[in-house]
Amino acid sequence: MDIRQLRYFVTVAEEANFTRAAARLHLAQPGVSAQVRQLEKELGHRLLDRSGRSVTLTEVGGAVLPYARAALAAVEAVRQTADEFTGLLRGHVTLGLVSGAAAAAHEFDLASVLAGFHEDHPQVEIALTEDTSERMLIAVDRGELDVAVIGLADEEPPPGISAQVLVDEPLVAAVAPGDPVLTPPDRTCIPLAELRERPLISLPRGTGLRAVLDRACAQAGFRPRIAFEAAAPPFLAQLAARGLGVAVIPELSAGEASALGLRTLEITEPRLRGRAALVWRTDGPCSPAATVFLELLRTGLTAPERLAVSAPRAVVPPRPPCR
Repeated sequence: MDIRQLRYFVTVAEEANFTRAAARLHLAQPGVSAQVRQLEKELGHRLLDRSGRSVTLTEVGGAVLPYARAALAAVEAVRQTADEFTGLLRGHVTLGLVSGAAAAAHEFDLASVLAGFHEDHPQVEIALTEDTSERMLIAVDRGELDVAVIGLADEEPPPGISAQVLVDEPLVAAVAPGDPVLTPPDRTCIPLAELRERPLISLPRGTGLRAVLDRACAQAGFRPRIAFEAAAPPFLAQLAARGLGVAVIPELSAGEASALGLRTLEITEPRLRGRAALVWRTDGPCSPAATVFLELLRTGLTAPERLAVSAPRAVVPPRPPCR
């Protein structure tokens, strides 16, 4: 019996699937399966029931699991204690990033923050993954991710989760010139109810922006007609510019809208906002490396010197009164 076998067993038990466990461990599935079988052979008992569609714990497996987790925690504590005496930071950290939040990267330079952390702590492995906001929150809550950048749909994060808002901007309806909603031509806003029968272009379900849109439409008494879905707001804007529908996206500057051949209208009644946030477990990450990583993200993603190196966005003047 070795630590690897215990780690593989715990991961399979948590994922209830060998393929997902192997992906989480960044290993080939046959190797994980073989090591778990070897552990079962050494113990003389089956720990996992593989007969169903998902892998479940046997009675013995359920009894062994807490001890396997405790053994892994003890090994990690030994490493951390030794590292404290040498001042060495090592291990691994996991960062989740939702595609919609990645598209808001003009507000911060995540790549530079990651590069800076790697330069300062080369012994720490950084794992980056993309998923929906909903699944990211679950993964953070379970401890599968140390921290994530997500689209935040609610004013407050779920219980047990802390958040730091990185981007908070209005959502607008972007349309091609000549679209019927541009009547009168000088209008600057549109009530949400007017989009009831229009084909909409939006981020997929599971993203924070889409959750904001779906919830607002439900409160207004209708289900949005989603004609196109895509993970990146810039592509949504391109679809709208081709006359394929009304894109619900974060606010564009006048220059950006003009360059794309779009007109934008503020969505009102209610006004909608898109927010990207850094989230982590309220009780903190489980390792010193993750704690340092989180603190760097909390300061680095908002510090002026960490802003993106791309050309700054044009200043958006205050919107005139809605008409």
